[in-house]
Amino acid sequence: MGKTVFKGSALHAPLPPAMVSCAAPDGKPNIITVAWTGILCTHPAKTYISVRPERYSYGLIKESGVFAVNLTSADLVRSADFCGMRTGRKVDKFSVCGLTPETIGDFPCPIISESPMSLLCRVTDIIPLGSHDMFIADIESVVADEKLLDKNGKLCIERASLTAFAHGEYYELGRKLGHFGYSVVKKHPKTKTKKTPHEGK
Repeated sequence: MGKTVFKGSALHAPLPPAMVSCAAPDGKPNIITVAWTGILCTHPAKTYISVRPERYSYGLIKESGVFAVNLTSADLVRSADFCGMRTGRKVDKFSVCGLTPETIGDFPCPIISESPMSLLCRVTDIIPLGSHDMFIADIESVVADEKLLDKNGKLCIERASLTAFAHGEYYELGRKLGHFGYSVVKKHPKTKTKKTPHEGK
């Protein structure tokens, strides 16, 4: 099969259309939707978001030093798209989208209550990259809906109806193909049991 080569560009998929919540100095909450986000490190747990300096949320996050990454379920896709298209300078996105800011403990930034899972993040570094600056942050806490937990307290992320962003389109995650490590897990052969003399007659 042939290949077509394009000029280097910001094309990578799938990505999470993450709804990032932050707050102004007066406490008024805001949301910005970003796709440039992911995990940087396991120990310590670190994430990042990349934001254009001219965005309203950029100044809020830089000044406060905190933000929350709220994962987007299928029910929240329309709100996620809206929050990526409108500015918090002019629009109260929580109000317009019918979303609820929720405070977790003493963390100085609200999460989106309707999101199935949120990461509470504290900025450690800001790296200018060009069109965007990267906010590197420690993940201080993970907040998950109780409906995502099974009876043993295990997180069942498949219950969250999470979405992905790919080349300008939104998708809901679908068919499960495997689990981490399934390609190297050896199946134990079934052991044959010997029949006693009276069996099989």
